[in-house]
Amino acid sequence: MSWPTSSWSSGPQIAGNPDRLCDLLDQAFDPASADSLGETLACLVVQGGLIVEERYAAEVTAQTPLISWSVGKSITQAAVGILVADGLLDPTMPVDAPEWQSAGDPRQAITMNDLLEMRSGLQFVEDYVDDQESDCLEMLFGSGTHDVAGYAASRPLEHSVGSVFNYSSGTTNIIARHVAHVLGAGADPAERRRVMLEFLQERLFGPLGMSTAEPRFDAAGTFIGSSYLFASAQDFARFGLLYLRDGVWGSQRILPEGWVNAARTAVSVDPDDGWLYGQHWWVRRGSATNSRGTGPGEIFWANGYEKQIVMCIPNSDTVLVRLGKTTADQRDSFESYWDQVIAACTD
Repeated sequence: MSWPTSSWSSGPQIAGNPDRLCDLLDQAFDPASADSLGETLACLVVQGGLIVEERYAAEVTAQTPLISWSVGKSITQAAVGILVADGLLDPTMPVDAPEWQSAGDPRQAITMNDLLEMRSGLQFVEDYVDDQESDCLEMLFGSGTHDVAGYAASRPLEHSVGSVFNYSSGTTNIIARHVAHVLGAGADPAERRRVMLEFLQERLFGPLGMSTAEPRFDAAGTFIGSSYLFASAQDFARFGLLYLRDGVWGSQRILPEGWVNAARTAVSVDPDDGWLYGQHWWVRRGSATNSRGTGPGEIFWANGYEKQIVMCIPNSDTVLVRLGKTTADQRDSFESYWDQVIAACTD
């Protein structure tokens, strides 16, 4: 089993159709495809722990940090897992948020698992276009920008805790703030930032060799885990490889046993598009395994705005990374294209 060190070796494709995959990646970087697929900045295919295909746009290199958008949510889930492994956090217990301290506040029942599954019950509109309706835009660019977790945690309950799936960037930022709290960070923004940055670098980025990873913080010192982590395509692939290998890196277990399975076990269906959701990871439809119609998915992925993708395909020992800019009206054509990429790595 191969692992990257400070550099990453290449090797031959071991599953799928190499010629077909090569043609498809050529298509992604062909200007003639921009109208249907958008702009692809980086694409990386790893099989057996080795890079089998790697492509970049003209202005991008293997060391260029690119934005995660919501791929950062899955990285935040990893941070929680490390605390669980350390015995510092029980995901079944309620989360201690300062906004929920009034006697009888029903939000006090919200657990870390509720947050990870996007079933907190908190009101939050995840919209990327309508700034009159979107809590996400207001949090990231409006009145909530200086304290993203405080903005999200101040939202009222819209549903009973644990009952309804509602994909929410605010939820992830509540988690990120709580991680810093569990680590012992106080209210001072500089301390929060320092504690969280050291934790991510020492316990996640450092062991994986993610040397380009750059988390961003708000004015309150909270890691904006919903949206803002910059890293190279290779470093995002390292993160994907950690999950492909069940949270183990070389001889070191980074995430506790069962943490990856929890991430890729579908517990919800997004009512807008029918996608399956686990714990801050998406699960590919048709890959659930148990009698309830949910279970560890054969394909699971971190997904970000404009089609940032870190996808794990265990059956072919594959990690796929795509970073770029695909608009909402190009989504259907891109999804059809991406199905072909998956097939070229697995069939």
